[in-house]
Amino acid sequence: MIHRVCLVVAICAVSASAQWLDYPTPGIPRTAGGKPNLTAPVPKAADGHPDLSGLWLRVRNPKERVTVLAMGPNLEDFMRPGEKIPPLLPAAEALHQKRMANFMADRPSAHCLPHSIPDKMLIRIPLKIVQTSGLTLILYEQFTQYRQIFTDGRPHPSVGNPAWFGFSIGKWEGDWFVVDTRGFNDKSWIDDSGRPHTEALHTIERFRRRDFGHMDVEITIDDPKAYTKPWSFPLQYEFLADTEMMEDICENEKDAAHAVGK
Repeated sequence: MIHRVCLVVAICAVSASAQWLDYPTPGIPRTAGGKPNLTAPVPKAADGHPDLSGLWLRVRNPKERVTVLAMGPNLEDFMRPGEKIPPLLPAAEALHQKRMANFMADRPSAHCLPHSIPDKMLIRIPLKIVQTSGLTLILYEQFTQYRQIFTDGRPHPSVGNPAWFGFSIGKWEGDWFVVDTRGFNDKSWIDDSGRPHTEALHTIERFRRRDFGHMDVEITIDDPKAYTKPWSFPLQYEFLADTEMMEDICENEKDAAHAVGK
């Protein structure tokens, strides 16, 4: 058990030196003292919509916990007061209980596989949004992964090969950028507690940059083959100034085979 827990900690640990520190971010608003002005107005793209571009880090939720049974984010910690995650359907609940009983030793990230959505948005590791006409990219520092969000009017594709991150299209609803993703495979976990999903998973992510340095995100999860009803939860992000992403390649796939109980 001790070896297994150590393995999980090693996989999930985030190095504070992972960023390219103290290189001034060009073109951002600053105070008279030269510090980044995170409360400055929202920047606008050429088409007049808010520009979400930049390097972002999720703001820590005061309710978050780190325990032996949940070394990473647990969606229960992100629900609004008085709201709960809907019950799992029987087959999905059995799978969830099996994963917890095994102390989440088979988590995809232990094999250098993606966290996917929404779990990828919960991890407190930098992500970069690159917003262009017709396409918005989300670049994740962890495992050097990316997502494409098409905003050129195309529909979702016919899914012959379900994907870890699904297939995303986006549109603007006022100041909110709405990302509709379908076509997931069923290999990823909803969160680090081992909550499962099926290939019927459908997510809606809503992004709003409320000033220069702060962004609200709301994620809705709908999987009628795993959960009794859809639900949503909020996240907040803060702009990371004067730093940059660096390459992060996962090389733990050989270590996972040595976990106790495997």
